[in-house]
Amino acid sequence: MTDSASTQEQPHAAPASAPAAPVVSEAAVAVATPESPAAPVAEAGAPQPQRKGGSRRGGRNRRKPEGRQAPEGVAEGSPQAAAPGAAPRAPQRVHPALEQLAALYPHLFGAVFRPLKRGIFQDILAAHPDLFEREALKVALGLHTRSTRYLQSVAAGDKRHDLQGQPVEDMAPEHVHHALLEVYRRKKARATEDLLPKLRNRMMAAFEASGLTREAYTGLVLSRDDAANAILEEAFAEWSARNAKDEALLRAFEASGQTLEAFADMYGMVPRTVGQQLERARRRAAAAAAAAAASASASASASASAAVHADSASTAA
Repeated sequence: MTDSASTQEQPHAAPASAPAAPVVSEAAVAVATPESPAAPVAEAGAPQPQRKGGSRRGGRNRRKPEGRQAPEGVAEGSPQAAAPGAAPRAPQRVHPALEQLAALYPHLFGAVFRPLKRGIFQDILAAHPDLFEREALKVALGLHTRSTRYLQSVAAGDKRHDLQGQPVEDMAPEHVHHALLEVYRRKKARATEDLLPKLRNRMMAAFEASGLTREAYTGLVLSRDDAANAILEEAFAEWSARNAKDEALLRAFEASGQTLEAFADMYGMVPRTVGQQLERARRRAAAAAAAAAASASASASASASAAVHADSASTAA
């Protein structure tokens, strides 16, 4: 099995301040393993907490441990990597069924993780009835779809793929949203920077990619987690403020009669940035016009239908 698929990452415990994202094994990945447990399954060979040997009391001549590896996510040579209490990370064993899957379907389980179509569990069993034991395959897919790398592919909004590696289904907006929250929660546990601004930007990119109205999108992704819902509201507030600035910039640009470069220079802005803001404003204006036209057309059709029914009723009378 490839190196990328050999270490299935397990969820990290989130600090008290991090939002508790919804369970992703069913909501975010949905690979149609109906019997799979809701709680994460511990991976075979996962490292156990190690007790440090020797006395707990310190002293001048206390010997420092040698040859310890830095924990995952800690750069070598950093204070954390050189800390005496840094515990070594034992290599994790990959589930045998995942090794088989990576060999059979490297385009799904290899160097790049692809979101899996719903029903892939049954597809694999049907394609290899004598190769995989049902329960072992269920556990293996559960480990795979709960890994951080898999959730990152879901959070990116990639399409779901079948066994042949063909995209067959769009990722549901709520699955993208919950995967974003879960990846954020895991990274926040070991991050040294504030990841919230990036999370809010990605939330709004996912919302725009969904093509839904704000009301429809919110109805899909809201959860019982008040902290996660608050982050979404903050993201929408930033999105609305950005939209207002873009629209004002578009009006000023159109009224100026200047070229993009001259207009940007006049306001001390970068032409490329101005161009991006103007393009966003134009796309939103076009989308709003299309939505208004569709609404007007639907209203006209409904009125015409009502008039026809009224005429028919009058003639019958």
